[in-house]
Formats: sequence, structure tokens, C-alpha cells
Amino acid sequence: MGIRKKTNKSPPVFSHEFIIQNHADIVSCVAMVFLLGLMFEVTAKVAVFFVTVQYNVTITTNEGPDETSINFFHHGLKDLATVFFYMLVAIIMHAIIQEYVLDKINRRMHFSKTKHSKFNESGQLSAFYLCSCVWGASILVSEHFLSNPVRLWEGYPHTLMLFQMKFFYICQMGYWLHALPELYFQKTKKEDILRQLVYISLYLVQIGGAYLLNLTRLGLVLLVLHYFVELVFHVSRLIYFSNENNQAGFTVWAILFVLGRLLTLSLSVLTVGFGLAGSEQGLDLASGNFNVLIVRITVLAVICVTQAFMMWKFINFQLRRWREHAQAQSMKKKPVPTKSKSSKKENKANGVNGAVTSNAADSPRARKEKSS
Repeated sequence: MGIRKKTNKSPPVFSHEFIIQNHADIVSCVAMVFLLGLMFEVTAKVAVFFVTVQYNVTITTNEGPDETSINFFHHGLKDLATVFFYMLVAIIMHAIIQEYVLDKINRRMHFSKTKHSKFNESGQLSAFYLCSCVWGASILVSEHFLSNPVRLWEGYPHTLMLFQMKFFYICQMGYWLHALPELYFQKTKKEDILRQLVYISLYLVQIGGAYLLNLTRLGLVLLVLHYFVELVFHVSRLIYFSNENNQAGFTVWAILFVLGRLLTLSLSVLTVGFGLAGSEQGLDLASGNFNVLIVRITVLAVICVTQAFMMWKFINFQLRRWREHAQAQSMKKKPVPTKSKSSKKENKANGVNGAVTSNAADSPRARKEKSS
């Protein structure tokens, strides 16, 4: 993310610079249109698709005087409108954090352009990962997925979700979709665009895949685990920018990263490879059942390839750090050649303007004394 230079001269309306400087206000106006649409009966039927979570199903339990109703949700095409609206919300929140938190810290710290970009990236992602971890962990505890791991595959397909589960996935997809226009709004460097696109695509493919294949329970556990490891990394990088001597956080992150990859593979193989293999199998699009061999193999292949790619990037990152550290240590130990004071005096005595002359015995005065 590049540094936006503020100038007194306002750019032309609808120019690139005008859109970049005022993109948060423009997006806020678009989001406000949907909210105002809820106030009028004519537009409320359309606006509700964007603002509220769709596909509500009410199920009653305990017939009789103790009868209770529970609201569940399933996915469908109308979710695209809801994801679009919360993508707009994510753009607005991104701008608020950037302007009122990160930009103020940047002015105090006086970072270089490279550090400025990385600091903004880590600051934004730290806030998102922290909120997602707390939110996801609360769902895991309330649904007893951690205390009873069998629930990760028991009763598949998990077509019905509670409000918190579905809204969590809607917000996740909205956030990672908002990262695409942010590449333009934040003036991302050309050499960083490909890395960011790969990063965003991996999140969208795997979150969307878990949502559509009704693997939301497994996806939630893996997301919380991954987000926690990433949160440690970005917080460590923020601490490093404030004090370059404090690098202990990276060591903790390195350990958690390896453990996170092992846990991800273990849970994936346990749930998809063994748990779903022993459940009811068959391909039924109407009921949302995708429990067939080819789908299970594809899901495991995508997870394993992603984990292998992340480990490869991690190993290259660590090797580069060790190489830079070794070079820095060798530069400190290497002695710097210095000329002694005596040699400087001899050069002054025997040379003129840095050029060495003949010995003193070969001077005209010395030859005259010898002849006499």
C-alpha cells in the first residue's frame, strides 16, 4: 500500500485521485441508499436482500407447553447481495481504521515508505484477525465443537446454520472481497499486486468452498486456528516496527505456525478422510450432500496443497532471515584496515602531495657530503 500525499489542490471530480481520496465517502453514500431503502415499503423488499441475512427456517422443538422455536439459516443465491453490502461495510471500516488510528501513528513514528506500507497492512489485518478470532471462538464454545469434535462431521450435510454461524461466513467473504478494490484505493505497488491476489484468492476459494459444500463447522475451526497464528505474526511485526530489537514474537510465531499446519492437516484428514467416509454417502444437490469420494479427495488436495505452499513460503522466509543475520554478524566481526600514525608520518616525510620520492640518501645534499 502506497503513501497518499495530501495536497491543497483538489483533484478534478471523478478523476482517479478524486475517487481514491474520497472512496470511503462514496461507498458510505452507496451503503446509505440500501439502509434508506428499508424505510419505504416500495423499496424495502429489495433492500432487505442486501442488509439482512436470508433463507430463514424456523424449527420447533419440545412440543407442548415447553415448545420452543429455533431460527436456522441455509445458503442460496440471495446471499450474494448480502455479501456485497457487507463488502461495502468492510471498505468503510478499513478507511476508519486507516485514518483515525494508523495514519496518526505513522505521523508520530516517521516510517520509511517500505515500513509504512507493511505497518498499514499489519495494522488492518491485526484488527480483522482479532475480531474474527474472538467471534469464531465464541461460536466454537457455544456450539461445543471443541469439547465434542465428533460434531465436525456428525449429521452431515450441515445445511442449517444458526444466525451467528451464517453471519460470520457472510462477513468473512465480504471482508476478503473488499480487499480487491482496496488494491486500487491504497495504490498498491505493481510488484505486490500478484502476491496480494494470490493471498486473497486462497481465502475466498476456501471460505466459499466450505460454505457451499456445507463444511462450515470444519471451516470455522480451521479459520480460527489460522487467524490466531496470523494475528501473532502481525502483532509481532507491529512491535518490531516500534522497537527493532524486540524480535521474540517472531520466534513464538514460527513455533505456532508449524503447529498450526500440523493441526490443520490432522483435523482435515480426521474429518474429511475418516469422519465423512463413515457417514451417509451420496451426491444430492437438493439436500446439499456432497459426501462422495471425488469431492472428499478434492477438498483434502486443496487443503494439503495450500498448507504445503504456506510451509514453502515459511521456509524461504526463515532461510532469508538467517542469511541476513549471518551476513550482519560477519560484517561486525570483519576487521577494518586502518593506517598507523607512524606510516602516515613516513609518507609525509618521503612524499609530496601523496607521491613517494627517492630515499634521503639520494638527495643532492647527501651526495655533496659524500664527495667531500
